[in-house]
Amino acid sequence: MLTHINPKLPMRNKAATRDFYLKQLGFEQFGGDYEGYLMVQKDNIQIHFFEFAALDPKENYGQVYIRTDDIESWYNFVKDKNLNYNKLEHKPWMQTEFSILDPDNNLLTFGQDIA
Repeated sequence: MLTHINPKLPMRNKAATRDFYLKQLGFEQFGGDYEGYLMVQKDNIQIHFFEFAALDPKENYGQVYIRTDDIESWYNFVKDKNLNYNKLEHKPWMQTEFSILDPDNNLLTFGQDIA
């Protein structure tokens, strides 16, 4: 039985990544402090990061789809933080969603089922 999935995304600078996820998005660091590796969590999700100092953000295709049960609150939270986001949209695949980019151009898409 599969129980969870924890994506691993590249990061160039651990301090910058930690700052973005903890201070901007309200995640918490967990599991210890390891050289070249970072783990963050919020509510029921975890995202892991591995150091990739030579990463060119323009060539980074890291992506995560995060489901939420309150898309409008998340959208307003991100908007109020003045983060790099796109507009909230209803998609043909029956999701309401928007996306943001982290400091390394990892794409975080937040989505909620259209009821």
